[in-house]
Amino acid sequence: MRQFYRRFSAILKARNLEFFRDRSSLGWSILFPVLLLAGFALVFSGDGKSQYKVGVVNKTSEVSEFSQTKFVEFVSYKSEQNALDKLRQHRLDLLVNYQSKTYWLNESSPNGYFMEQILLSKINAKDWKKDSVDGRQIRYVDWVLPGILGMNMMFSCLFGVGYVIVRYRKNMVLKRLNATPVTAFEFLTAQIVSRLFIVMFLSSAVFIGCNWMFDFYMLGSYFDLFLIGVLGAFSLISLGLLIASRSRSEELTGGLLNMATWPMMILSGVWFSLEGSPEFIRQVAYFLPLTHLVEGARAVMTEGAGLMELSHHIAVLVTMTLVFLGLGTVLFRWEGDGR
Repeated sequence: MRQFYRRFSAILKARNLEFFRDRSSLGWSILFPVLLLAGFALVFSGDGKSQYKVGVVNKTSEVSEFSQTKFVEFVSYKSEQNALDKLRQHRLDLLVNYQSKTYWLNESSPNGYFMEQILLSKINAKDWKKDSVDGRQIRYVDWVLPGILGMNMMFSCLFGVGYVIVRYRKNMVLKRLNATPVTAFEFLTAQIVSRLFIVMFLSSAVFIGCNWMFDFYMLGSYFDLFLIGVLGAFSLISLGLLIASRSRSEELTGGLLNMATWPMMILSGVWFSLEGSPEFIRQVAYFLPLTHLVEGARAVMTEGAGLMELSHHIAVLVTMTLVFLGLGTVLFRWEGDGR
């Protein structure tokens, strides 16, 4: 056990020093998400989006005149409480229930005022009941933060493990390590723990610094946010290990890593919500680890979700981690397949 700890510690220390001494990679890992957040904060610093969005609870098959209004996105919700929370956060401009003939309005929302006037022009106001809610507006920079940090973690996890292992294999570093008492389990464990430490350290530092500058909307627990970040990072690191388990070609590995990152960057809700998107798109996004990382972190920050509400995302991330890690460990080869 002592020998295992010594070898593990030596590899872990060497990998951490290699990363932190590479000032360009370290600087870019910190600067990239900060620049993105600053850019979004500047671009979306106005009163909000111009697009109207109306929530519908207990949607009926009957087509109303109001639901035919142009340039308005209608989103159906099963949970009235969930829709009301979104209305409080200005993520909906109006909420209607056709069955009970009730509509809800956030009195501090400019878009809500105009949507109410349109609704009243399409219905008989005497038959409808009006309720009001209030709440702090979620800026786009608040909403997009989990996506940006998650995307940054994705690139760091996949390329920081996958590309590095292939480079080690190509430069004969793994072949030399194979001649030492170090086992594949010790080497892979050290790589995973090293990358997990680096990713969470940098992501935490970026979050704390940006939170000081932008004062992010935060309803949930910082511990829950950190936990979902650790699980998401672990899953992505395991995926990077699986991709790099046998290849010796940096070009092939780079292509495989890009093939894994681009669908996640587009379909995992990093830049825009998947609400209202086709069911096929949401099914594909469900099998992407970044989706559960981003949605879980966003639920903690904007909805105050706890571990019970996050149990589904946690279960999926743990399952993905075990599958990726198991396959990557079984398929791992010191010298890889071919040149």
